[in-house]
Amino acid sequence: MKLTVLVDNNTYIDQYFLGEPAVSYYIEDGDEKILFDTGYSDVFIRNAKAISIDLDKLNKIVFSHGHNDHTGGFKILNNQYDLSQTMLISHPDAFREKIFDEEPIGFDLHEESVNQICNLSLSKLPVSISENIIFLGEIPAIYSFEERAAIGKQKTDDIYFDDYVFDDSALVYNGKNGIFIITGCSHSGICNIIEYAKQVCNNQKVLGVIGGFHLFDIDTRLKSTIQYFMDNDIADLYPCHCVSFHVKAEINRFIPIHEVGVGLTIII
Repeated sequence: MKLTVLVDNNTYIDQYFLGEPAVSYYIEDGDEKILFDTGYSDVFIRNAKAISIDLDKLNKIVFSHGHNDHTGGFKILNNQYDLSQTMLISHPDAFREKIFDEEPIGFDLHEESVNQICNLSLSKLPVSISENIIFLGEIPAIYSFEERAAIGKQKTDDIYFDDYVFDDSALVYNGKNGIFIITGCSHSGICNIIEYAKQVCNNQKVLGVIGGFHLFDIDTRLKSTIQYFMDNDIADLYPCHCVSFHVKAEINRFIPIHEVGVGLTIII
């Protein structure tokens, strides 16, 4: 597997790509070319062109969840590329209307419209999307210290309910030497995601994790999270997007972390 960061909040010095507070990764596994999230705007397309990645060869698109910093660039991608032979995989709730402080924060296309653009596959259950990569579907609550918090409201049957972002999912690469987890925001809890990935793959060795961990404060939850990382002997951590500087620094006190920026390439 080869993963290239097309969008992150961060860019590297002397590498002249564009950043935005969003996520998009280009993943190659055998013949499969997978786009994990589409950022907030066209930045991921502009960076892909600068890195010489041809998005016209995409086989699959995956949404980690329905927030617009992970889905916002889809319409622009559709305007520039033919997606009729491309499959889009996500949790079904990713297409529900989402608001925060009365402002829209969700995907701005309806499920029916997307199904006319590409081949839509919605699942709450794990789905194999390449020889070695699995979309995890809905993540179960496993650890009590990772209690879900509502983020705005989600519209269901014309009624707005607190949105606990049950559509938040992740990918796992299941290799012979262990598993590698790829997250968007980890609203489901980063430890819940990793533990579920271990169960789905029947593989206890965790090689590494890249993505947003949705951790901002140094508190008891972070302490438990770091302990989980150490208990699982996770050597390669790439916290980014929705992880504060203070949290990164605290994790780094116990486990050296990798800096993530646009253009980063990881080969497993």
